[in-house]
Amino acid sequence: MRLLTFTILWVISGFWLAACSSTSPGLKADTGPRTQTISVISNAWHTAIVLPGPKVVKTGLLPESADFPDAAFLEFGWGDRVYYPADEPTFEMALTAAMTSTPAVMHIAVRSQAPYSYEGLEVIDVALTKEGFTLLVKAIAGELKRPQGGRTEPVSTGLYPQSYFYEAKGSFHLFNTCNTWTARMLQTGGLELSPTGVSSANELMARLRRAVASH
Repeated sequence: MRLLTFTILWVISGFWLAACSSTSPGLKADTGPRTQTISVISNAWHTAIVLPGPKVVKTGLLPESADFPDAAFLEFGWGDRVYYPADEPTFEMALTAAMTSTPAVMHIAVRSQAPYSYEGLEVIDVALTKEGFTLLVKAIAGELKRPQGGRTEPVSTGLYPQSYFYEAKGSFHLFNTCNTWTARMLQTGGLELSPTGVSSANELMARLRRAVASH
């Protein structure tokens, strides 16, 4: 159901996005050795970023990682506050999320296996510099709402075992989807990848393949 509803909305939005897309380059990637490997996963409608858990903890930038002790990998995804956590998402939910500006949540989940072993998902490995990895973690941490400062608490359980949803900054809409968010985070990590005009998972993954190949 998730794939069907977002496929329909993606077709509807194609004409709109063509008018506002840009080929402007992303931030200039740093030039140090790319020793930090992360992964981006896609199920054809939604993308998320998978980071090695111990390295995230080591940065000290994401106190919420304490909710996932000893996690080998942590998956980060962003999306609409109603549609994303829904057990049975409807077309009406998807339409509301796409056509209006709605609150967002971040999904953080434990992944016990390396991303390349995930069945049914497209996986692209990305090499970052140490600085780029730190900037990426800092950017993701900065997307969480922390009304009292410090560590924030989950607002609900997540989609998988050992996963939670957290209140996130920003608003979800047709021109700022989960895939736009993923592109923006990757750009902050040093990839020459513009988030402008990215709405669908396919567009994000196509741009990511080009960015990875150019390194």
